[in-house]
This record gives sequence, C-alpha cells and structure tokens, in this order.
Amino acid sequence: MIETLEVILKEIEGVLSQVDEEELSKVMRSFSKERRVFVDGEGRSGFSARGFTMRLMHIGYTVYFVGETITPALREGDLFIAVSGSGKSANVCNDATKAKKIGAELIAVTSKADSPLAQEADKVLVIPGTVKGDSGAGRASVQLLSSLFDQSLHIVLDALCLLLSQRDQTANETATGAHW
Repeated sequence: MIETLEVILKEIEGVLSQVDEEELSKVMRSFSKERRVFVDGEGRSGFSARGFTMRLMHIGYTVYFVGETITPALREGDLFIAVSGSGKSANVCNDATKAKKIGAELIAVTSKADSPLAQEADKVLVIPGTVKGDSGAGRASVQLLSSLFDQSLHIVLDALCLLLSQRDQTANETATGAHW
C-alpha cells in the first residue's frame, strides 16, 4: 500500500514541477476584493473548483460557484474561472463563451494549453496532469481517468489562495472567522 502512495505522490510532484509560476502570478493579478469572482467546473474537477470557491470566500472574496441557486447574473468586469482538465467540457466551455460575451475576464484552468477553453481565455493556468481522454504516450499516470489532474488541481488552487492571502495580508484568524 505504501508503495502505491509513493507512486501517486511522485506523479503529483511531477505535475507540480511543471506548473509555470509566471502563469500563476498572472492569474493572481486578476484577483481583487472589489471584483466578483465566478468559478465553474463539473465532475471531480468541479469538486476541487468548489473547494477553491469556498477558500476564496474564507479569505474575503465575493465568490460564486456557477449553477448554484444563489449565484447571481454575471456582469461585465467580473472574473470568470473555468476549470476543465480536458479543456473541452461542454457545459464549462459554453459558460466560458457566455462569460466572454458578457465582458468578464476569462481564466482557464486546464491540462491542455491548446484546448478550446484555453484558446478562448484571457489567461491560462496549465496544470499538466493526465486526464481521462489521454492515452498511449500521453497517459502519464497509473491512476484512473483524471485523478492526477484533479489531485494536482486542488494543490495548485490552494497555493493560489495562499499567495492571495499573503498578498492581501489575510491572517489565518480572519479566514477562520469566515469559516462556518
């Protein structure tokens, strides 16, 4: 069992070592507490995106997850973060197109820099973990489906929140006070 965990950890480390810190910095500059943030994702990637949405709320952002009953209408100037490992998830891509038409800034978080979602985005954060459609030499994981992307996604988005909290001088006690 320990050997399996070591394999998974090495895979995650391999993905994280390929995340471009400059892309992360560019994405970070799009965040402002005066700006509403909308996060979109589906499936397991959507679960990680929901966790990211929650953590943004904890550190003081006005943030919504697309599709929730309390999510208001998107407006020009809002920040829209679309998460899709393949960059082809139909609902996420459709929502991203709608966000661009409204005039929101679109950030794509994906494993595929050449995906339709990435091509439409203003900024792209590539997390090059294996996703379910990868096969042959492109399949760089022993794990099923998109597990490697989803695990790496969670860590990278948590790192982004840590960087934002440091930049904004948001203390752990403040975040704790916003926690349910």
